[in-house]
Amino acid sequence: MKRVAKELEGFSIEEIELPKDKDEVSLFKDEREELRVKSNTLTAFLAPARAVLTQKETAPFTPRDLELREKVMKLYPHDRPTPFPWEWSIEPKFEVAK
Repeated sequence: MKRVAKELEGFSIEEIELPKDKDEVSLFKDEREELRVKSNTLTAFLAPARAVLTQKETAPFTPRDLELREKVMKLYPHDRPTPFPWEWSIEPKFEVAK
């Protein structure tokens, strides 16, 4: 996540601390680091294995939003949320501010 934060320097970046339990049995218990990265209207929640882009209210993307989206898409080039072939993610259409 440090490499991801370095790639996104210039945006508002906040580390999110998630609870950890040393006795927990989980494949991902050591991969609970997350970042919240904000641009103008777009927020990205980034974890080691996934990225989620969201807006609180629907609004056209600004040039800065597009820059964040592009960088996140390069850092997370996956086309589905799992390694299995029967599930995939589709990006909804969005408008760009003029």
